[in-house]
Amino acid sequence: MPHTVEWKVRLYLFEEEGTTKARVVLDTGTTELTGHGAAHRNPADMDVPEIGDELAAGRALHDLGRQLVNVAERDIEGIGAAAAGRRDHPETGWPLPDQMQGG
Repeated sequence: MPHTVEWKVRLYLFEEEGTTKARVVLDTGTTELTGHGAAHRNPADMDVPEIGDELAAGRALHDLGRQLVNVAERDIEGIGAAAAGRRDHPETGWPLPDQMQGG
């Protein structure tokens, strides 16, 4: 059965005195998660705002991704499936990327 949903993501960037902060908000319609990231420019480095934006946004997205994986793992355990990271029952649950590659 096909399953299609749309999740909305908003990314906010703030820069102040050599520090760029990012906040990314994911709204699934039933859940809202927020990731945070920051980038700090060395005063000796050239001021290139795009680099701070990229680093802070990437770090916020990474934080959000970690949170999503944690929520999924709790949901998997909540329905009685084996935890995704357990190797004693690899046929149940969803495998981690290293398990899919034989690692």
